[in-house]
Amino acid sequence: MERRAEGFKEQGNAFYSKKDYSEAFNYYTKAIDASPKNASYYGNRAATLMMLCRFREALEDSQQAVRLDDCFMKGHLREGKCHLSLGNAMAASRCFQKVLELEPSNSEAQHENKNASALLEYERMADFGFGKRDFRKVVYCMDRALVLASACHRFKILKAECLALLGRYPEAQSVASDILRMDATNADALYVRGLCLYYEDCIDKAVQFFVQALRMAPDHEKARLAARNAKALKAKKDEGNHAFKNNNYEAAYHLYTEALAIDPNNIKTNAKLYCNRATAGTKLRKLNQAIEDCSSAIKLDDSYIKAYLRRAQCYMDTEQYEEAVRDYEKVYQTEKTTDHKHLLKKAQMELKKSKRKDYYKVLGVGKNATEDEIKKAYRKRALMHHPDRHSAATPEVQKEEEKKFKEVGEAFTILSDPKKKVRYDNGHDLEDDGGAILRFIRTTSEFSSSILG
Repeated sequence: MERRAEGFKEQGNAFYSKKDYSEAFNYYTKAIDASPKNASYYGNRAATLMMLCRFREALEDSQQAVRLDDCFMKGHLREGKCHLSLGNAMAASRCFQKVLELEPSNSEAQHENKNASALLEYERMADFGFGKRDFRKVVYCMDRALVLASACHRFKILKAECLALLGRYPEAQSVASDILRMDATNADALYVRGLCLYYEDCIDKAVQFFVQALRMAPDHEKARLAARNAKALKAKKDEGNHAFKNNNYEAAYHLYTEALAIDPNNIKTNAKLYCNRATAGTKLRKLNQAIEDCSSAIKLDDSYIKAYLRRAQCYMDTEQYEEAVRDYEKVYQTEKTTDHKHLLKKAQMELKKSKRKDYYKVLGVGKNATEDEIKKAYRKRALMHHPDRHSAATPEVQKEEEKKFKEVGEAFTILSDPKKKVRYDNGHDLEDDGGAILRFIRTTSEFSSSILG
């Protein structure tokens, strides 16, 4: 039987040399079946399993080998390497220390022991970084740790979770999916998949993954908390939307505010909540707060077109035309639609109009004032600023009032002429300025001789 087992081992060695590890595994298994008390057969099969990246099985074979022969140095070395690949640095270090007891000058054990110490340090730094919410630092540490512990699911999950918290969802999803392909019941990987969906505002799907994770591991605290937050966030957001649709804007505003307090880490959903609150704010004429909310949404998601459009409209409503133009330009650069082009042109026109003298303001009337209202306002303002009323004033006051009086006449000249008024209202440059000035002079001359006469 021993000779037969040795023959299987030799055949296994031959396949191992050819890097045909699957066949080598089969022959080492036959050798073990023929002679189950031989430590070297388990050691050889462990080496083959390590080449096949089946580290957990390799660990079991290595441990069986050293149980059979505590002085089997290669067995201890392989056990340590398996522990290291699986991310258990302390157990790995104990194995390498055992090798060094057997052979103090073993350079491989010395080198691997240093790797185990480095792995412990990366773990320590990652734990500290996670506590400080320095997720980039954690990803950096885990990348280095995984070079030493390539089969450690725990490190991969921690990296994936931090990638999700950094908004790098495709990378996080990829890591979690790789683990689930190997282990469909891995609660941590299910949690990370749910976390990515949650942060991408796919809340219903996210909850399904959190529930599945809790089914696999009922004590999974992170999945429990995430599920609770996801359900609360969706419920509060839906309540706000329902209130808004029923024209209850005050209630909607407060519900969106409450939703924003649930999870500051959910960037995408919170960007939408800020924009929703801005929409409710505009209905309540809280235009400055609405602008701030849109800015908060854009800070969270600088590609959020709806927030730019909402803020631009608020800027238009508050006559901040330069800011409105800037936002509409951003929107049009991103989405070159006819509607966006029209909005940009309108803002540019209002900006141009705002830089001219505001004749309506000069007369103290609204932009929808009737012809009679314009005439009455003109008479009132002309009387107020007429030079004859200020003849006893200081030269500075007389000069200022004369300037205002001319502005009043100029405003009336434009706004009392239907054609010029239309051109002025549409933002066009006024032609025939010479004629306007002559008319203004004639009008003010007649007015001077009659209004106080």
